[in-house]
Amino acid sequence: MSTSVEEQYVINPAGKKTAVILSLKQYQRIQEDLHDLAVVAERREEKAISLKEMERRLKKDDLL
Repeated sequence: MSTSVEEQYVINPAGKKTAVILSLKQYQRIQEDLHDLAVVAERREEKAISLKEMERRLKKDDLL
């Protein structure tokens, strides 16, 4: 996966960058990353569980 970003800038008459144009794919990737970070922030106070407990839960839900 390439991590290069090819953005374009909108410049006002004074030459100051005022906005950025990204491809839809890049924008969606950024939105997904922000969502993932928000979920991590919301759950950071939750108690960690062991690998065995995670396996038990996945098996219970027929996901493993």
